Amino acid sequence: MKHMNKQEGYEAILTGLLDDFVKTERDEKIREYLASNSNLPGPRGNLELTYAFAKVTACESANHPHKMWALVQGLLDITPNQAPVNDPKEILPFCGAVAIGAIGSVNDAFGRTAFDRLRRAANDPRWRTREGVAMGLQRLIARQGQSALVELDNWIVGSEWLAMRAVAAGVAEPSILTDERIAADALELHKKIIAQMLASDERRTIEFRTLRQALGYSLSVVVRAAPRPGFDFLNKLAGSSDADIRWIMKENLKKNRLTSNFPKEVAELSNRLK
Repeated sequence: MKHMNKQEGYEAILTGLLDDFVKTERDEKIREYLASNSNLPGPRGNLELTYAFAKVTACESANHPHKMWALVQGLLDITPNQAPVNDPKEILPFCGAVAIGAIGSVNDAFGRTAFDRLRRAANDPRWRTREGVAMGLQRLIARQGQSALVELDNWIVGSEWLAMRAVAAGVAEPSILTDERIAADALELHKKIIAQMLASDERRTIEFRTLRQALGYSLSVVVRAAPRPGFDFLNKLAGSSDADIRWIMKENLKKNRLTSNFPKEVAELSNRLK
């Protein structure tokens, strides 16, 4: 008999809990199980548990779409007062965000609604919930491809820095950038985000700094996937005197994904930024 790994073990238990939820429409047992296995408080929430929850709710949505959608929306709706940062219950909205993306990726009826719900959640003050939004977007992009990136283009407006942060972090996933067209589109989204930053005088808000922090790694992920246009863009940015852009450049040029694969290009850019 094959031995189950940790995530498969969670999937088996969660499948049973979801069966009970379908019959009773009561989610207390699911919430209790997720919170008690959250690994919170602590530096790292239980990602295996989160992945398992997203997988089983997406699978169950084939037979019980509205009940699964109501369940995951209910989790994402849990407020910061009800589930503050590093509280065991903080895993509930995190799981909800990832699962909304997972269900939206396999069920066309919720595809558009998933984007709308995640866009609202992108402004959540809790960093784990915002990370759940990015992970939910990755599931949508993996299934919908370029059409998902067209949708995300609409998130790059005004000073919606946290929505833009979700876009940057969402597309910065190597597994979804293996398609050259997706990688090229992901780079274009980064260009538009950086153009919004350069056009703004609103630089001191927490939201702006949060976006800047994400761009400190996400740009290198996209450039690694689309190196020719990516380094063309980095060379243009290297001529900027903008302090935030220079910080983003320096952070990305430290990343091993660039230094090990493109040492010559990185060295040249680093010299220009000195």
